Amino acid sequence: MKNPNALMKRLFVFLVAIVGAIVTIGIIRVAASPALQEILLDADASFWPFTVQNIMWVALFIGFGELFLRWSAASDEENQLKRGYLPTDGRQLDPDVLGRIKAGITERRFGLNAFLPRMISRTIDQYRMSGNEDQAISVLNSSLELYMHEIDLRYSMLRYLTWLIPSLGFIGTVMGIMFALQYAGVPANAEADDFLYQVTSRLGVAFTTTLLALIMSAVLVLIQSLVQNKEERALNEAGQYCLDNLILRLGDGPDAKGKGLSGGG
Repeated sequence: MKNPNALMKRLFVFLVAIVGAIVTIGIIRVAASPALQEILLDADASFWPFTVQNIMWVALFIGFGELFLRWSAASDEENQLKRGYLPTDGRQLDPDVLGRIKAGITERRFGLNAFLPRMISRTIDQYRMSGNEDQAISVLNSSLELYMHEIDLRYSMLRYLTWLIPSLGFIGTVMGIMFALQYAGVPANAEADDFLYQVTSRLGVAFTTTLLALIMSAVLVLIQSLVQNKEERALNEAGQYCLDNLILRLGDGPDAKGKGLSGGG
């Protein structure tokens, strides 16, 4: 389900990421040494600030914003386990209790946005219709698989950014080599005393662009793996919670069959 506030939150984080990138570029421009500015920003470029390095910084901070959103979502999923959706006293769950559990979930403002309440709601619906524990387990397993795929889809933007940043680095390297060759191809430049210095400095900036891009991408991938692990672990804990406190307390006993579960709750 779509949270009506999710788009606004994503837009806000995106704008904060853009501002953070601009501020970082400004700090480097003011506080760093000329050599470091050349490496990190290509500050001597005639088309500055529209350099490949600056675009990479913006992409990096957008990636940080996406990671913050995923970390926030993972933390919320972990907090779902503390909200007491299911009784943990070990008693058998009869149709009346299941109905109250389902009503308690649907009455919450954002009760069906997280994985855990959605799993509980689907499992209860299936059990109330069929009265069969095996089918409830099947729905729970199917939900876990679908939610794991949903988590994977949420990282598509981050995967694109971790591909984009190195690609921008390679593009910057190719552009740097091209500009160095263009400079070397001018006869007047070839006769200058600092010809070799000018060519090698341009080539140096070209190759450091790729180095900077690879470092940025490595940082993003590392943090992404940690955050994704947190989110997947939260889903696994939610599945275990449902198994221990819902599935194992259903049963197909005489009371369950005699009460007509299809109309319970």
